[in-house]
Amino acid sequence: MLVIFTDNQILSTQTICHSCPLADQNGQPRWRQGVLQCGHPLHQCSSEQQVNQYECQMGFLLVYLTLPRLKDEEF
Repeated sequence: MLVIFTDNQILSTQTICHSCPLADQNGQPRWRQGVLQCGHPLHQCSSEQQVNQYECQMGFLLVYLTLPRLKDEEF
């Protein structure tokens, strides 16, 4: 899940990127095969619960969250 962090909010990419000239034809960030093509990485982790941080070319902080899958018995 890719989200945008501001000083006091967490926003969906649909809120910001739909009006960005660098967004794809669906108004989403250019995210291809794990790479943000309209920005650059700031911090990357390689753990089970990943949080990768990027800065888009417009200056927003984007965070890609990978949440662990729950086992059936955890429901």
